[in-house]
Amino acid sequence: MREPRNRVVRVRRFGGPDEMEVVDAPMPTAGPGEVRVRVLASGLEYTDVTIRRHLYPQTMHLRPPFVLGYDVVGEIDQLGDGVRGFQLGDRVADMTVVGSNAAYRTLRADDLTRVPPGVDAAEAAALTLSWTTAYQLLHRTARVQRGQRVLVQGAAGAVGQALLTLGRMAGLQLWGTARGEHTGLVRELGARPIDYQREDFTRVLPGGFDVVFDGIGEDSYRRSFAALRRGGLVCAYGYTAMVQPQRRLFTMSLWMSRLYLWRLLLGWLPGGKRIRLYSINLMRARHPAWFREDLERLFGLLAAGTIRPRVAERISFDGVTQAHRRLEAGSLEGKLVLCPDLG
Repeated sequence: MREPRNRVVRVRRFGGPDEMEVVDAPMPTAGPGEVRVRVLASGLEYTDVTIRRHLYPQTMHLRPPFVLGYDVVGEIDQLGDGVRGFQLGDRVADMTVVGSNAAYRTLRADDLTRVPPGVDAAEAAALTLSWTTAYQLLHRTARVQRGQRVLVQGAAGAVGQALLTLGRMAGLQLWGTARGEHTGLVRELGARPIDYQREDFTRVLPGGFDVVFDGIGEDSYRRSFAALRRGGLVCAYGYTAMVQPQRRLFTMSLWMSRLYLWRLLLGWLPGGKRIRLYSINLMRARHPAWFREDLERLFGLLAAGTIRPRVAERISFDGVTQAHRRLEAGSLEGKLVLCPDLG
């Protein structure tokens, strides 16, 4: 029987897609309280781009070389001492931020969420970051109510699609901004599309939106703020407009500091408009039970066929660099997922 081989996607220096490499790595061993998994699927996220370019605050302490991989679905093939409640062959998921674009990796047993039998591993991986983010934005952060008028910025992206799908299930009236070529997808997902290259979304709805979800961060969310009704809420969860090759972490940190200061001042601005800044990592740190609870709920909906995340393509290790170029181009209508068993 052939010995298992570990391969990983490693950042050798901060920068563009060509600064990544796929290399052989030592086989990890599960320590006390850990399991080792054979990775079945691991998402390739736009957040990986910000990490690779050293523009992601949560990983600012990392220095290359390190392994990318924000989330993982795997099959347990080794149990560490003291692990209870799991056995070899169980399928599990976790959000790891880094380290999961690999053939094998270890995980803390206490952090794991079970993946239901029969669920496609790539679809389960597509849920872990993007759909949990969307669910928590809707129900933990905005606490949406049926009938509210909601705008989703970047509606054709992974989180945007999840917001539209889950928002429709919650009975919301939905609008979504997207490029012209993606307006058909936005309409298919139950929202009224807004071609942001041709239309001014701040003027689409007289009186303004109840909630705007914004992962773009253009002009420090000011246009999203302008699109609100009196007393409305912007939920800010990303800043893809700021991710440019010439940006540096200090510049990003300064921008985010100004944003937090702006948030503190919002209570004094006319109209009672509000902004809430969402980070899935901070939410999980403050309320660890919520992450598992919300992901389990999403896995249940996936197992029942109620939701179906779009997987644009299943990628082998050899396709990772090109996949990152596609992420940066921003023309995807689904999730790219690394599946190590493809080669």
